[in-house]
Amino acid sequence: FFFFLRVSTCIASHTWIETSTMVSLKLQKRLAASVLKCGERKVWLDPNEINEISLANSRRNIARLHRDGLIIKKPTVVHSRARVALRNEAKRKGRHTGTGKRRGTANARLPFKVLWMRRVRVLRRLLKKMRDKKNIDKHIHHSLYMLAKGNQFKNKRVLVETIHEMKAKKREEETLQEQADARKGRARSRLERKAQREAKKAADAAAQEVAASS
Repeated sequence: FFFFLRVSTCIASHTWIETSTMVSLKLQKRLAASVLKCGERKVWLDPNEINEISLANSRRNIARLHRDGLIIKKPTVVHSRARVALRNEAKRKGRHTGTGKRRGTANARLPFKVLWMRRVRVLRRLLKKMRDKKNIDKHIHHSLYMLAKGNQFKNKRVLVETIHEMKAKKREEETLQEQADARKGRARSRLERKAQREAKKAADAAAQEVAASS
């Protein structure tokens, strides 16, 4: 019992001595943060070299200890984006986007104006490309441009179908016009031939009358 009490007393006295001789490194940590250009929470002081570190009271001494490896700047804590990347990849496939995950209205999540701008730009780009390639003339381009502005076309496919219909209608009108012109030309030539025949008959009759009177 006395032996145990003596050992306990020695341990307690040794602990008291260590606690009483504990040095404060607040100054060294502040200087190290200034030298290393970081916060004090990023400064690591070697616990085995506390006595030597405590003697450093200038930035030059702190820099020397940093070169010796007694004072180290802790590495930046990594904030991993791996889980975010996986979730975004799943969202691109359509996961995690149900009604329970939506916090805004449809117009807030994807504005109607943005959809309108995308659609109109696609249509106008197509019209410009077809006009530059001479697939449509400037009159068809203008009429279709105004129709696109008036929300006439739901998508690019409908516009292409309308262009084909307008071009077919225009070709049909041109064909009908050519046929009408051809019919008018034939009728005109018929009338001219008939007039020539009548004039010839009149001239022959006049010549016979002259011959009969003489």
